[in-house]
Amino acid sequence: MSPTRIGREVLGDLAASSRLEWLVTNGIGGYAAGTVGGSLTRRYHGLLIAARKPPVERTLLLAKLSERLQVDGEWIELDCNHWHGGSTSPLGHLHLESFALEGAVPVWTWAVGDTRLEKRVWMEQGHNITYVQYRLVSAHAPVTLALRAFVDHRDHHETTSLGEAEAVVEHVTGGLEIKMGADTMPLWLFADGAECRPAHVWYRHYTLAVETERGLDDEQDLLLAGEITRTLEPGEAFTVVASTRHDSGRGALSIASALQRRRAHEKQLLDTWAKAQGKRAKDAPEWIRQLVLAADAFVVERARTNGDDLVMGASGSPRSILAGYPWFTDWGRDTMIALPGLLLTTGRHELARAVLTTFAAHVDRGMLPNMFPDDGSPPEYNTVDAALWFFQAVQSYLDATDDQSLLEQVYPALEDIGAWYERGTRFGIGVDPRDGLVTQGADGVALTWMDARVEEWVVTPRRGKPVEINALWFAALAAMSRFARKLGRPHEAYDALGRRVGLAFGKFWNAEKKCLFDVLDTPSGPDASVRPNQIFAVSLPDTPLDAAQRRAVVDAVGRHLLTSYGLRSLAPGEAGYRPRMVGDRRIRDGAYHQGTVWTWLLPHYALAHFRAYGDRDAALAVLQPYSDLMHAMAVGTLPEVADGDVPHTPRGCFAQAWTVGETLRAWHTLAEAKPKTPARVRAASPKRAKNAVAAHA
Repeated sequence: MSPTRIGREVLGDLAASSRLEWLVTNGIGGYAAGTVGGSLTRRYHGLLIAARKPPVERTLLLAKLSERLQVDGEWIELDCNHWHGGSTSPLGHLHLESFALEGAVPVWTWAVGDTRLEKRVWMEQGHNITYVQYRLVSAHAPVTLALRAFVDHRDHHETTSLGEAEAVVEHVTGGLEIKMGADTMPLWLFADGAECRPAHVWYRHYTLAVETERGLDDEQDLLLAGEITRTLEPGEAFTVVASTRHDSGRGALSIASALQRRRAHEKQLLDTWAKAQGKRAKDAPEWIRQLVLAADAFVVERARTNGDDLVMGASGSPRSILAGYPWFTDWGRDTMIALPGLLLTTGRHELARAVLTTFAAHVDRGMLPNMFPDDGSPPEYNTVDAALWFFQAVQSYLDATDDQSLLEQVYPALEDIGAWYERGTRFGIGVDPRDGLVTQGADGVALTWMDARVEEWVVTPRRGKPVEINALWFAALAAMSRFARKLGRPHEAYDALGRRVGLAFGKFWNAEKKCLFDVLDTPSGPDASVRPNQIFAVSLPDTPLDAAQRRAVVDAVGRHLLTSYGLRSLAPGEAGYRPRMVGDRRIRDGAYHQGTVWTWLLPHYALAHFRAYGDRDAALAVLQPYSDLMHAMAVGTLPEVADGDVPHTPRGCFAQAWTVGETLRAWHTLAEAKPKTPARVRAASPKRAKNAVAAHA
């Protein structure tokens, strides 16, 4: 049992138990999620959200199992629902004694007098199958457990209002088959030893509180499709299986060994990490061990087709990384940023190789896909930095593996990216021949990671030469010089351009504020807004800044942007600062990069602080609040964003890949470093431009 345990003081508080969430996944994009108190507060909450075309086309099939327990002839409701008009019933959260994580498996314990009932939820790796296991821990006599299965068949981004679908619910051996229309994916519910009765009643007007906050449709209808009843003896357990497969529970998918398979998978994750990290793994705090398990949620397999069947688990299957749960798919930028922490620090080198080759195959006109849409349509190419982060991911992979064959395989794609950036590609992305810096921008698009857009309104266009893009460009040229040398290819052009970019980067220095301009050559001149993008000029392994400038940047970011949960996207006091990301889409997206705290940036601040000051303990202390953040939104993982003002309430996606990945990478990097010894960071001030491409630190 992990040290993550929540007791009655939280579970008995309706507001608190409805805010904390849990997540389990299956490695192909499917997932189950909900609140620790049992209520549904998002359209994305459910026990089986299946990936119909892994890892996309995610479809809600089983929303919940509503539990009630008969003790001494009295029925006790264990469920909890929010309804239109503001009421909540039943109030089953009041019977919850504890919630905990057993590895990554959520465990609830209800206590009714001397009767204690446990519930576990997990998924089958590689399959759209969810297991819900109940165990009667103690009771003075047998009890009866009754479950009502509430279902739907909808895209997980949507809601069903005024649901009227006529479902076909039929008995099958050991359970029920539920089909919400002639052409829909069937849902099978299996519950060996239980009485399973078909039903067909629509329940109206569940209210989804988080959707209300987000200014979106906040009501849904669910179909009661069946009732499952089972009498349990003290110590006895039984498992309900929700599946898109009719053969669940047999052969390799035996219910009897399902939990053992999940535990074995998690043990393998921890063993692989421990083997890769050695003493660092032994000395790691428990919250880092928990993040190693959390990292697995984002790593997914892309299906290959064989006729009409999906083939998963084949050797060489395409791999990818989902940017976040519950709504993101695999985004190029997020994947490249998250990969070193999610896969390399955890020792999963073969999967890292598979992800890199998957994305290398999708390079087009020098660009990596920004995203693979959830509906399975072709990838979108509208990001300036995803391709530049690709160089960093390849460098991290080589540092971990020294796999020259991978470098030979992706080198043509890397060359192609550099060539297109020099000649110019989509959306005005290209190298300015006057100084060698990368410029970008076009009407109606936001190409950097600050990419919020509402209809025609681009919130932070950052048109011109963004500081982090050129820090990444400098680092990419340094990496290409190393790659070329390693393969015995010409490297002189990369050296020369790197020296030129190192000199030109000096134009970003804002002497008045003693930090870096955010964007140069905008339509209205240099943008002096204090934003966190400058931190990459220090946190990346290759930097064009001298030591004094590095310290000044870290000091400015620490003074204006640093919070316990990340860096603000804009300093308080700057024009347009927005302290809270609450409201409809226009309000939320207007605040997204205008003050909202981004959690993935805190690891970069920690690395930058160490590289500027050399104090390992101080840098590690920067990351410590994440042990609390892992219990503030989704238990056992890290969220996407938080409000800019205190108390920095977490918002957005409750599980974010680059936050988990960069935290793991930064912690392991710092744990490996020698205390009080500055890390070697390659620097190139204008006075030392000839050394702009030195040995990689």
